[in-house]
Amino acid sequence: MIKNFFKKNSKSTEELVEHNDERVALTALLIKIAKSDYEYSSLEKSSIKIILKKRFSISELEVTDLITKAELLEDESSDSVRFTKVIKEFVPLEKRNEIIEIFWELVLADGIREDDENSLLRILGSLLGVNDRDVAFARQNVQIKL
Repeated sequence: MIKNFFKKNSKSTEELVEHNDERVALTALLIKIAKSDYEYSSLEKSSIKIILKKRFSISELEVTDLITKAELLEDESSDSVRFTKVIKEFVPLEKRNEIIEIFWELVLADGIREDDENSLLRILGSLLGVNDRDVAFARQNVQIKL
């Protein structure tokens, strides 16, 4: 009975979200970054919406739907590997610095860089095949833009 309960719940989430969707994977990672300082603020949620609209040229309704799906997946996920694998399928290595810059845009949106955020960005960079030096350059590029 318990076994069926877990199968049923995991299956419903599986049906809700396609795992090979770059948009969902990126959004889940953005949510993970926003939560990394233990505060998922309205400023961060707003920043995620802006980032997604700009990146994917999608409507407010599509962004809301995407965030809802990604929040479900991110809540269930214990790590970032599954999301970075999907991004690596869709984004060539030479374009992954753009993804890291998107991550830094979110981290720096509130003007505060927490140690947990820095650590997570280094880990995500590594998982995406981006070295620490390029992660730092991406941060500097975003700081200049801001």
